[in-house]
Amino acid sequence: MGRWEPDIRVKLQEAALTLYLENGFDQTTAAQIAKLAGVTERTFFRHFADKREVLFDGSDALKELICSSVAEASLSKPPMDALLHSLVVVAEIFDNGRKDFVRKRYDVISANPELRERELAKLADYAIGIAKVLKERGMDELRAILAAEMTMTVLRVGMQQWVHGDEGETFATVICKLFTELRAVTEEA
Repeated sequence: MGRWEPDIRVKLQEAALTLYLENGFDQTTAAQIAKLAGVTERTFFRHFADKREVLFDGSDALKELICSSVAEASLSKPPMDALLHSLVVVAEIFDNGRKDFVRKRYDVISANPELRERELAKLADYAIGIAKVLKERGMDELRAILAAEMTMTVLRVGMQQWVHGDEGETFATVICKLFTELRAVTEEA
């Protein structure tokens, strides 16, 4: 199997998830992942810097998508509507046949404190980017930070509810429900 094979990243991710779930993240090596995917360890490292990156591949693109969706929302939209829109855009990508992959990824990350910490760091980085966009849209800094952090909380809680919730419910639906709850909580406060 050559390194130029277009779906090798996907094969490596699937192999990694299989081994992480069977053996645990810490007990799995890059060499084992490569072997299960039918490639060399060197090929693994051409695609991923380390075995953690298999789980966080695409996080920069996801951050960019969230931030650009907020930035491109009409200025006539209230900020919370722009934030909801950005998460619905993201959710629709995950709803497109990726639930099994996302569930496995979620389970691996949940079982490992180091990976949970990294996931939270990624979400904090997303929140910084979102707050910057909200400030550029005219929101004061404190409100921008609070709105961005709440949005990442909705994303995190929504992911948890979606991967282990009703099979027929889309991630976008879960996100919309959580935003409704968030608005209710903030109105009661």
